[in-house]
Amino acid sequence: MKLKTLAAAALLVPVSVLAAGSAAADPSTLTWTPCAIQGTDPTVECASVEVPIDRANPALGTVKIALNRLPAKDKAHRVGSLLTNPGGPGGSGTASIAYADIGFSTPEFAEIRQRYDVIGFDPRGIWKSTPAIRCDRPYDPAVNRFPADRAGFDRLAAFNRAAGERCLAKTGPLLANADTASVVEDVDAIRAALGEETISWFGLSYGTEIGAMYAAKYPQRVRAMVLDGAMDHSRSSRRAIVDEAAAVEDAWHQFATWCATAPECALRGQNVLAYYDALMADGERGKVSSKHLGRPATADELASGAYNNLVLSRAWPALSKALVDARADASALTTASQFTRADYPAYIGIGCHDLPSPFTGPRDLKAARDEVKRVAPHSWRYSEFWTITTACTGWPVPPKNPPHPEHISGTVPILVVGGEHDPATPLVWAKGLASRIDNGALLTYAAPGHSGTYNSGCARGAIAKYLVSGVTPAKGAICPA
Repeated sequence: MKLKTLAAAALLVPVSVLAAGSAAADPSTLTWTPCAIQGTDPTVECASVEVPIDRANPALGTVKIALNRLPAKDKAHRVGSLLTNPGGPGGSGTASIAYADIGFSTPEFAEIRQRYDVIGFDPRGIWKSTPAIRCDRPYDPAVNRFPADRAGFDRLAAFNRAAGERCLAKTGPLLANADTASVVEDVDAIRAALGEETISWFGLSYGTEIGAMYAAKYPQRVRAMVLDGAMDHSRSSRRAIVDEAAAVEDAWHQFATWCATAPECALRGQNVLAYYDALMADGERGKVSSKHLGRPATADELASGAYNNLVLSRAWPALSKALVDARADASALTTASQFTRADYPAYIGIGCHDLPSPFTGPRDLKAARDEVKRVAPHSWRYSEFWTITTACTGWPVPPKNPPHPEHISGTVPILVVGGEHDPATPLVWAKGLASRIDNGALLTYAAPGHSGTYNSGCARGAIAKYLVSGVTPAKGAICPA
C-alpha cells in the first residue's frame, strides 16, 4: 500500500544521521541462553539485568529485569538492537517478542527481523521481572466507580486506599518506584548491558510514553524511535479522560457502520448502538449473567470486555458475536474485561504514578462524568483513563511521574504514528506529542483501531522503512483505510 495522496518520490525523507550500529560501545555484559518453548519463535534467547529499586536509595534492594532477544537473521548487515514495549502499563515485552506479536510475524516487518536484534523486556514489577507487583485485586464490582454523593465518594476512596495499602504490604518498596521515569533508567541500563552506544526504540501505546521520556533525557543515545499509538503525557488527567472518552465513542460509531454491511457481523441489520445501550442498562440492573464470573456481570465489566475487542478492528467479528451471546452468557465479554485480567494490579500500581486521580470529591467527579457523558453518550462507562483515575482516587502511594510537558530536542528524527479512529490513544495525542519533538515526523493512518502496527499494513511498511533505512514519511503523510 502507498501513503495516500503523496507521490512515491516525495514520500520518504532520508535521515543521514542514523548510524548503522554503535561505533564505540562497551562489550555486552549479558549472558543469552536459548529459551524457546512450544509456540514461541525457536530462535528466542533469554537474559536478565539487575537494577536498583530506587537509584537514590540503593539500600532498598534490586529488581531483576527479564529480557529476551530475537537475534538478527542477517548478522553481516545488522543495524543494532531494537528495544520494544507493547504497551499497558503491565504488558509483557518478553511474551510479545517470543510469540512474534506487535507485527513481527508480518511481511512488512521481515526486514526488521533480518537487520535487528529485537529485544523484549518486562518492565519492573511485571510478569517475569522480579520482584513483581503483587496485590489483592484492586477492584470490587460492588463499589460504584462514579458516585454522585459524598458517602459514595468516600467509599470509593476508602476501598482504593485499603487496596493500595495491601498492595504495598505484599509488594514492598517496589510499588513506590514502579513509575515510568524509573523504567526509563532501566531502559538505559539495558542499553549499557547490551554494549550499545545507541539503541532503537519501538513503543506502542504506553510504550510511547517510555520512549518519549527516554528521548527527552538521553537524546544522544537514540538511533531511531517509533512511537505508535502515541500518548501525550503533557495533558492533564481530566483533559485526557475526556479526549479518550470521545475517541471510544467514535470507535463505537465506526464499529456500528462496519456492522451495517459486514456479512461477518452477528448484529448486521440491527441498531448496534441501541443494542449496546440496552445491554449496558441490563448490566446495571444485574440482568446479564456470566458463567465465567459465576454471578451477574456489571455494566462496567461488560463495557470493559467490549472495549478490549473494539480496539482491534480484526476482532470486530468476535466482538459482535460476544455482544449477541451476552444475552445468554456474557463470559466472552467478562473474560476480556480489564477488571478480571491478571495484569490489572500492575496496570493500576503503575498507572497511579503516571495518571493520578484529579478528583478530590463527588462534585468534581460528577462534573467529569457529566462531561464524559456529553462526548460519549453510548460508551461513557469505560475508557482506560476513566479506569485508572477512578481506581487511583484515594490510592495511598504518592505519584512520581504525574502529567507534565516535556520538550524533546537534540535527537535524530522520531516517527510518531497516530490513528484517525484510535479509541485508546486519540489522534490529538499523537499530534501533541509530535509537536513537542523538534525532529518529530507524524504519520497518520485512517483505518480504525489502536496503533498502526496492528491495523494498517501501510503504516507497518512506513515503520519498517524508517527503522531499517532511516527515512521518515513526508509531512502530512496519511495511510488510507
